[in-house]
Amino acid sequence: MYKMRMERTQDYLSPQLPAPVSHQSDLGLLINQAKLNGWFINPIEIELREVIGQGSTADIYRGIWRGLEVAVKCIYPDFFEKNENGVSFFAQEVETLSKQRHRFILQLMGACLEPPMQGWIVTEFLSMTLKDWLHGPGNNRRKERVIPLPPLQERLNKAVEIAQAMQYLHEQKPKVIHRDLKPSNIFLDDAKHVRVADFGHARFLSDEEMALTGETGTFVYMAPEVIRCEPYNEKCDVYSFGIILNELITGNYPYIETNYGPAKIALEVGDGKLRPALPEDNGEWKELIELICQSWDGDACVRPTFANITSTLSNIQTRFNDNRVPSIH
Repeated sequence: MYKMRMERTQDYLSPQLPAPVSHQSDLGLLINQAKLNGWFINPIEIELREVIGQGSTADIYRGIWRGLEVAVKCIYPDFFEKNENGVSFFAQEVETLSKQRHRFILQLMGACLEPPMQGWIVTEFLSMTLKDWLHGPGNNRRKERVIPLPPLQERLNKAVEIAQAMQYLHEQKPKVIHRDLKPSNIFLDDAKHVRVADFGHARFLSDEEMALTGETGTFVYMAPEVIRCEPYNEKCDVYSFGIILNELITGNYPYIETNYGPAKIALEVGDGKLRPALPEDNGEWKELIELICQSWDGDACVRPTFANITSTLSNIQTRFNDNRVPSIH
């Protein structure tokens, strides 16, 4: 049984497409909307420079558009050719980004909507991710720090800004569920304010739908109900945020203390037996630790809303600014 579950869990590590839904955006209507609202971009206007990132479905380029430095997400042509719902998934990501107007959400500049040859999403260019800022460059998970841990006040500021962005998404009608919230999908601008990005897995959830099904997102930050392929709702984002919040406070990669491989972590999290190590509590951090534990609770109903999270973190932040909170290392 253990071997079978390990094999099944290993499958989670492969890139997964969101399950198709009946109300996917129509590309033709989206193109008309883009042209009407001024964010349809002719690909000949864009000069692609170097590759700055790669994913399972796209390369990310630094580019120049009308003199502006931009990031260009270029969906692989074979993504559209091999997936009958590929155009719909692409249209959904563009539509999701086009509707977001928040200072802590990545700004859409436009899109090239001619798949399969040009399925490009053009956004503001930001070179630093939250992961880079907290842990330093590179993709290796390390126990030892390679850069100094940023000051606690700055880490709390990042947490508040992420929570505010997610509150905005979840309070829309219909709700927008990110489904892949993680430090490498959160960028920082020149002033070090956050931008929640990468809506490739995002879904709209109406009040009537109540729940989604299907595994998606990134494994270490994935809620246990998603790992188990059970129905889930917007509280899966709250779980991911709880993992990120703990990572910000401790400065450690999630589960780095266990030496477990990803499949083992998935099994333990799915069974409710494992969470990342919490920060040491000297009595002053009870409220923050309680918030982390509530956010990653195995019961999604126990997890707070992002409105509650924003309020709680803002209160903690105020106390810190009043110099009544000691530092955490």
